[in-house]
Amino acid sequence: MNHLNKTLLSRRQFLQQVGAAGTVVGLHALVPAFASDNLGLSAEPAKGPIDLGITRQSLDIGGRPGNAVTINGSIPGPLVRLREGQDAVLRVTNHLDVDTSIHWHGLLVPHQMDGVPGVSFAGIKPGETFRYAFPVKQSGTYWYHSHSGLQEQQGHYGPLIIDPLEPEPFRYDREYVVMLSDWTFDDPMYVSKKLKQQSDYYNYQRRTVPELFNDAEKNGWGQTVRERMIWARSRMAPTDIADVSAATYTYLMNGLAPASNWTGMFQPGERIRLRFINGAAMSYFDVRIPGLNMTVVQADGQNVQPVTVDEFRIGVAETYDVIVEPKNEAAYTIFAASMDRSGFARGTLASRAGLEAAIPELGNPPVRTMKDMGMGAMDMPGMAAGADATTDNAMSGMDMKGRNNTSAAVSESKSMPSMDMNHGDGMNMPMPPTPVIHGPDHHGKSNTMIAEFPSSRLDEPGDGLENNGRRVLVYTDLRSLAPYPDQRPPEREVELHLTGVMDRYMWSFDGKKFSEVDGPIGFRYGERLRLVLVNDTMMEHPIHLHGMWMELENGAKEHRPRKHTLNVKPGERLTALISADAPGNWAFHCHLLYHMEMGMFRVVSVTGGAELEAPHHG
Repeated sequence: MNHLNKTLLSRRQFLQQVGAAGTVVGLHALVPAFASDNLGLSAEPAKGPIDLGITRQSLDIGGRPGNAVTINGSIPGPLVRLREGQDAVLRVTNHLDVDTSIHWHGLLVPHQMDGVPGVSFAGIKPGETFRYAFPVKQSGTYWYHSHSGLQEQQGHYGPLIIDPLEPEPFRYDREYVVMLSDWTFDDPMYVSKKLKQQSDYYNYQRRTVPELFNDAEKNGWGQTVRERMIWARSRMAPTDIADVSAATYTYLMNGLAPASNWTGMFQPGERIRLRFINGAAMSYFDVRIPGLNMTVVQADGQNVQPVTVDEFRIGVAETYDVIVEPKNEAAYTIFAASMDRSGFARGTLASRAGLEAAIPELGNPPVRTMKDMGMGAMDMPGMAAGADATTDNAMSGMDMKGRNNTSAAVSESKSMPSMDMNHGDGMNMPMPPTPVIHGPDHHGKSNTMIAEFPSSRLDEPGDGLENNGRRVLVYTDLRSLAPYPDQRPPEREVELHLTGVMDRYMWSFDGKKFSEVDGPIGFRYGERLRLVLVNDTMMEHPIHLHGMWMELENGAKEHRPRKHTLNVKPGERLTALISADAPGNWAFHCHLLYHMEMGMFRVVSVTGGAELEAPHHG
């Protein structure tokens, strides 16, 4: 089946299953104004209060009803456009029969306005209106979404743009929001239940018995069995790239499925600004526009020194602004492949209506390596990310039906050194010794294994993007345009380990789910600290801190990029500097929605009193 047919199949599945109260409508009726205007955005920041209504919307497409949560009747919600320096007022009315909320992702607001129920406010009860009011202290591309239950998965999200007071350091003639997301017609609670019952339920790229024999023929039985044993002990598999895949997801661009082909128009020679926002619940995307270079000018709403790339990976909740310059009267495909290569979102830039461009091949699914286990450079032969797809689109730890079988897996990585890796097939590769653990104890029932040798991976594009012949953005490319005002050295370090038990679908910090922690992480108001994140899992985690910037220590010195969300690769150790200039309680969590719901969530409490007079740097 070619990719176009796959796209049409996804569309048919989408039509059979969308949206149980309210008027029954079709899918296109939910497209917001910013997505339906293909001539570009009008730069008109709101001057008065903005009213947002949260409603449950029934859909009936292809004779099958569905259920969605809409904002002002659309998915995504309407574009909220503000201006730096204004006092914003947003009135949110809850028309649902359950509580709701809106979090202004990446905005520096008073903690009472941050929109996290149970942390910064009580939530918005059914029938109530909550008045968000805050000064706008920054500019750039951001977004907003629910922080109540799993509503975000049902369509409760939208884009947010803040126009700057001063002229921007780059020029463009036209601009578009490109909001990426994932949609399932299954109840999010059903998805969560399936992941708890079988963590690889949505992985249709599992290894089968025939592939075991193919691997053995290629690499020898000794090496093949040893590799399977290592993956079985980890309770994961090399094809566990995304927890939820196109098996249930349809990937959307500005609320439209691939076959609906969101289109933005241009005139040859124009400079087009594309504001990419990953508003997905669980999906990373690899973005490229074949035939066009993209010059990255902002990351997470903050200006960066321009860097020209062919492709970038955008983690959940990140934003990237890019400039493209189409020269010809042609069409170009905006192609956003899901990280596991199970599907894609797609749109078009066109010089005239009706033009389309070819849809690229998805390519082979990536696979995990020993480095993703936190074993540093100890990649084993046959385990490289660029290996043959006949062996790499599969899973280990299988039973004779080709299904994943982790019931006999050994969880603790400290047991791994006992494996004899010095016999046969020329392996001669001793396992590393049990590590010495520094910082807080992150052993616990919510932790499967420990990264033996976590390393910096900031200069790596990510699994599946290595050596693909394209210039791919990496975190070491990001350099802020201007130094952050606070250049004090850190007074102390706070180290947190990202932990989990994949086969039980438990996610945590330091081996403890949120329900198990004793209290918040304490920051002293006004202090300068270093946050150390160590990923002991073999999954990427987009880590989001509310209320404060994280300055990624990527070698750029005083030009460290400011981020509200940091993608932490498997087996990676990274650090960021934080100025604790925002008093109050703030959420800190993995932005993979089901990871957060399963316990990968903490509260940061910034205390100490206003007498310290810490500047709130915007």
